[in-house]
Amino acid sequence: MIRLPLLLLFSAALFSAGVYGVLARRNGVLVLMSIELMLNAVTINLVAFSAALRDVTGQVFALFVIAVAAAEVGIGLAIVILIYRNRETINVDEVNLLKW
Repeated sequence: MIRLPLLLLFSAALFSAGVYGVLARRNGVLVLMSIELMLNAVTINLVAFSAALRDVTGQVFALFVIAVAAAEVGIGLAIVILIYRNRETINVDEVNLLKW
């Protein structure tokens, strides 16, 4: 069995990589993938604490996070494809549809 501090360290590294990807990348698809990394880090934390505390609540929340991540990918990719069709770019810096 993997110890809790190692899981927390792995989760922190995964979350940090996701934050870096969101802040540094300009490609819309890569930003979505970075958000997925952050959600997976949260899921690892929930399952790790659930196993350490011997409570299934964390695992239930992990399933909820996975469902939210799947919905986020579906909607996010649809938005990215729609933006690409209209603007022919997925660079998030060049998309200004919601600006005045």
